[in-house]
Amino acid sequence: MHYREILPILPLRDYVRYFWVLENSNDKAEKQTFKILPDGIPTLIYQDRPNLFLDQYHQVAPQLYVYGQFSQFTDQSVEGSFRIIGAYLEPTALKALFKYDAIEFSNKNIALEDIVPNTLLEQLVHTDTIEEKIGLLSSFLLEQIQYNRFENKKIDYISLLLQKGKSLKEIQDEINISERTLERLVKQYIGMSPKLFSRIMRFQSSLDLLRESKFKNLTTLSYQSDYYDQSHYIREFKEFTGVSPKEFIKSSDEQLINFPLFKSEE
Repeated sequence: MHYREILPILPLRDYVRYFWVLENSNDKAEKQTFKILPDGIPTLIYQDRPNLFLDQYHQVAPQLYVYGQFSQFTDQSVEGSFRIIGAYLEPTALKALFKYDAIEFSNKNIALEDIVPNTLLEQLVHTDTIEEKIGLLSSFLLEQIQYNRFENKKIDYISLLLQKGKSLKEIQDEINISERTLERLVKQYIGMSPKLFSRIMRFQSSLDLLRESKFKNLTTLSYQSDYYDQSHYIREFKEFTGVSPKEFIKSSDEQLINFPLFKSEE
């Protein structure tokens, strides 16, 4: 299995963090299950062939689709060879790209054709190289941005502060907005409550430390990540992953940090 990341063209960098490609050329590969964890990032996904991924309910993901914020972990499985391309978006990008409130995308995989009329899937199917496909995805996203001409510097700044671990009270004071307005803006432009988004950002920060082994023990990791104590950290970790931190470390023989996290369980 091979994974790589590709930077977007300059005009997209306020909306797309990067493109990623995950592929397996082994036609006889056995079933693989990937654990997808909440990370606060919406993504546009293209699968090279239809009926590729199944979720834990055995529902087929669309060949070209958008998923918004996920508030809990989920599993997806695949058999045989595959190639997937993802556009890893900024937390506030969905509103700018499609005009719909981000909350409409939360905890869903939505076919792109159900969001906006387009011929992108047909174009992608009839191109061969990854570079050509990413070029088509880039052109589509750029057209959406230019067509909608939407930007909100305030919510982009709020998103940045939340990702940096600022408390909701600190953000309200700095931006000079009420708790109710903050709640409304974050749900509308990011797709979940500011409290939940903040929790997911803290969880992801702790996950980075866990992956990189930048901690002495779980107690110090808990405090490094601004949890009240170790039991609070373990409880939150289990909520977002389904396993304890120790179980996660033990089983993580293969990890990729996107989609939002692939964890092979073969």
